[in-house]
Amino acid sequence: MPSTAGKLLASIRIKNTIMDLHFTPAEQQFRSEVRDFLEANLPQDIRHKVHHGLPLASEDYVRWQRLLHERGWGGPAWPQAFGGCGWNPVQQYIFEEEAAMAGAPRTLPFGVKMVAPVLMAFGTPAQQQYFLPRILAAEDWWCQGYSEPNAGSDLASLKMRAERNGDDYVVNGQKTWTTLGQYANWIFCLVRTDPAAKPQRGISFLLIDMQSPGVSLRPIITMDGAHEVNEVWFDNVRVPAANLVGEENKGWTCAKFLLGHERANIAGIGIAKRELARLKRIAEQALRDGRTLMQNPLFALRIAQIEIDLMALEITNLRVLSAEHEARAPGPEASLLKIRGTEIQQAITELLVQAIGPYALQLRREAMAAGFAAPVAGPLEAVGIAAGYLNMRKLSIYGGSNEIQKNIIAQNLIGN
Repeated sequence: MPSTAGKLLASIRIKNTIMDLHFTPAEQQFRSEVRDFLEANLPQDIRHKVHHGLPLASEDYVRWQRLLHERGWGGPAWPQAFGGCGWNPVQQYIFEEEAAMAGAPRTLPFGVKMVAPVLMAFGTPAQQQYFLPRILAAEDWWCQGYSEPNAGSDLASLKMRAERNGDDYVVNGQKTWTTLGQYANWIFCLVRTDPAAKPQRGISFLLIDMQSPGVSLRPIITMDGAHEVNEVWFDNVRVPAANLVGEENKGWTCAKFLLGHERANIAGIGIAKRELARLKRIAEQALRDGRTLMQNPLFALRIAQIEIDLMALEITNLRVLSAEHEARAPGPEASLLKIRGTEIQQAITELLVQAIGPYALQLRREAMAAGFAAPVAGPLEAVGIAAGYLNMRKLSIYGGSNEIQKNIIAQNLIGN
């Protein structure tokens, strides 16, 4: 069922600065269609994992994307000309909300939501015709090659080199914090093609086959015990010049375009709403001093504040989606979404730890991977909460740290 915020949100049609905040009958019908599809097609094993905070296998993401693709819903934000749904911003919002609340995996952003929009905007017809259908059908798994050991939020200082050699580029260097790179067969990279140029110039956007000779991957185990991120090394890797997106030395334009989409996606409003519902469910069962946590005024107030913040963020999210629908790249609003969305998600995980109490102390990734064959103390959901809390600490750093996002907002909205 839609949340209180979902009931208030609706078609956002900006006419003379007036917004109509009521869902139309057609949009309500669309919501019913999405809900019926999810009920009939979302695999129960995946639904169970998502609702209980259990780790998903790579096959779960692929399986779900292919089910969506079979229905014609593989690219909710894509134009129909590229095989997408052609949905308007409100339809996209409704789909994301319903999918999250039903327990569907999040759409991995690297292909569908990040490199695909770049290819649509800057790619050649040959690149679009080859890569976009494969992204929709989950035939390729993409990862992102932006950050380097000394170039994270200060991305313009990247050093990985790509030198033109005949019909190829020869690539040398390192990328780090490469999320789920262990499953990827393609990586989109920012590389320096003109080392003499100013930092934000001389950068190009390359598509690199992860199976190419000279590409090697080393896992980074995070503090929650997971292998989610990696180092990727490139040693004289030959990349066809045809894999250059946009113009040589002008990849920063692609980078900024992609980062706007990434930051909007990080907001994770649908996921936050699902996890907020999970928090309420646990708080209604957790007893402290003879009453549930939901009956504790202070705890209930903290939950209410998160829900209010989430309601406000949804309106901003619709504004960003509206900009995308009008073929405008997300502006500083995407930075606002990134900041507030990540803060809200982190706040929810903090309250989840408090709500589950001492059971949050256990962090049994081995038991999680084994399907909980080993005895687990407390409720099933308790095992994943500590891991989720630890993992979510990263949100305020990746995609450009929240401090950097505040600078972007200041520069664009307030001025120097």
